[in-house]
Amino acid sequence: MTRAAVFDVDGTLADTNHLHVTAWWEAFRQAGHQVPMHAVHRAVGLPSTDLIAHVLGEDRDASRDAELSAAHKTLYGQYFDRLPALPDAGRLLERLHDDGWTVVLATSAGGAELGALRRAIDADRAISATASADDVDEGKPAPEPVEHALELAGAPAERAVFVGDTVWDMRAGARAGVRCVGLLCGGIPRADLTEAGADVVYDDPAHLLASLADSPLA
Repeated sequence: MTRAAVFDVDGTLADTNHLHVTAWWEAFRQAGHQVPMHAVHRAVGLPSTDLIAHVLGEDRDASRDAELSAAHKTLYGQYFDRLPALPDAGRLLERLHDDGWTVVLATSAGGAELGALRRAIDADRAISATASADDVDEGKPAPEPVEHALELAGAPAERAVFVGDTVWDMRAGARAGVRCVGLLCGGIPRADLTEAGADVVYDDPAHLLASLADSPLA
C-alpha cells in the first residue's frame, strides 16, 4: 500500500520564510501600515488573505487585500532567480522516493513561484505531485491541503507523514489525521510546533535525513 510523505515548501525545504517576511513588511509599509516583522513572521504559512487578516485584524479595509497581496507577490518575485534550498532538502526527497515513499508537496505557491522553488530544491524526479492552495477551498491550518495531497498520492492518512515548519502546518496535518514532523528551520520555536501537533521536531532537512532510521519516515 502507498505511503505518502507530504512536504510544505517555504521554510521547510527552501529557506524563504524571512524573504516572505521582508516582502510582506514592505507591502504593508507601502500601503501605510506599520507592522512589526515578528508579527508577519508568525503569520507566514497562511494563505494571503488569512495572513493579512491575521496581521491587520478583521476590522481592516478588506477591499485593499488584493492590492497588498499583489504588492507582496511583486516584491517577493525579485528573489525567484536565487531562492535558497535548505541543506539536503533535495537529497531528503530523493532518499524517500528511493525508499518507496510517494512524495507530494503541499504549498500555497503556484505558477512561477512554485517553479522557482522546485528549481532551488532540484529534486523533481522524486516529486510525484503538488497540492496547491488554489486546489482547495481553505488553506492551512484547515486540513484540506493535506487531504488533497493524500488524494494525489493515493494514500490513507494512517500511512502518511506531513513535514512542515509552522504551527499552521502542524494544525493542518493533525486535523487531517496524519503524523506530523516539525522542522525548526522556519524560525518557529519547538514548543509551539509540538503544541500545534508535531509528533517529533528536527532542526532542518539535513537533520531529518540523518535521523531517518529513527523517524516517522523510517
